[in-house]
Formats: sequence, C-alpha cells, structure tokens
Amino acid sequence: MRLPLRLFLLLIPILPVMAAETAFPPTAPGVAEFKTLPAGMLLKSTGRGSYFDESNRLFGPLFSYISKHDIAMTTPVEAQIDRAAMYFWVAPGQQSKVTGNTPGVEVMQIPERRVASLGARGGYSRENFEKTRDELLAWLAKQPDMEPAGEPYAVYWNGPFTPWFTKRSEVHIPVQPRRRP
Repeated sequence: MRLPLRLFLLLIPILPVMAAETAFPPTAPGVAEFKTLPAGMLLKSTGRGSYFDESNRLFGPLFSYISKHDIAMTTPVEAQIDRAAMYFWVAPGQQSKVTGNTPGVEVMQIPERRVASLGARGGYSRENFEKTRDELLAWLAKQPDMEPAGEPYAVYWNGPFTPWFTKRSEVHIPVQPRRRP
C-alpha cells in the first residue's frame, strides 16, 4: 500500500529528526514529575515584552550564531515568557565551536537544575503555556517535600513546521526542598 504524496508531505514534520541531540529526556504530555536537568552551555537571546511577541526576533540571532559556527541544533529550546528570552542548548561535543558572546547572543554556563515539569501537547501559545503552568503549580502545591524556587518557563521540543496538534512542550518550575516552619 502506497501513501498518497499529500499525506506523506504532511507526515514529514512529525518524523523524528535524527540529527538533533536532546539535552535531557522530555516529559510525556499530561505527566507531572520532578527531574534534574544537566549542567551545560546555553546560548541566550533576549527581547522586550512577551516571548510570544518576540519569538521570531529571538530566534534569528541564535540561528545565525549556530549557523556561522557550524553548531548542530539541539533540543529543546527554553523560553522565558514575560521577560522575553530564548535559550538554545549546546551539545557537549559542539561546545568547542562556541567563540563567546556576540551582539544579540550571550553564552551561559548553567549548573545542574532541579525542576518540576508538566508535559503538554498543542500549539506554542500563551494560552497553552498558562494552562500548563497553572496545572503544574496546582500539582506542585500538593507535593509535601518541594516548593517553587523560581519563575515558570516554557520548554519547546518541535520546530515551526510541525503541525500544532503534534507539538510537544513542557512547563518547568525550578524547585527546592520545602522549608519547614
């Protein structure tokens, strides 16, 4: 049985991209969990206002940087929402290609981080971010041993040509052991 060409073209963005290395395993949609993110190198681009208003302007400098330095794309992309910022992970085997800060891109070394994570499916919109964030905050409030230690942020796993209904994302909240009274 042969797939019609139109169906095949629709499925191409859904197929996994084997060249993209992942910085850490994704959290499945609908699953809330605690996980430890590895220490690593990130490239950061900042804007003004909301990530959802700035994402195209944030992506450009990062993509130019990795293209100019022949750095392989790594997933996921992290995003601060209200203070617009986008972060690309740099795979350990690619870090020697990083040459330092440039206008529009800051190189950051980050320590290992502990986060609460909730996986989601759907378009990368403010509404989906806020819904997932609110669900994660409610789940975290019920956890007896951990509490928030920072602002929620988005984690995006798919590129712009992936159909909205198959896109995967997460919301992360940095956590710390709950302080006892």
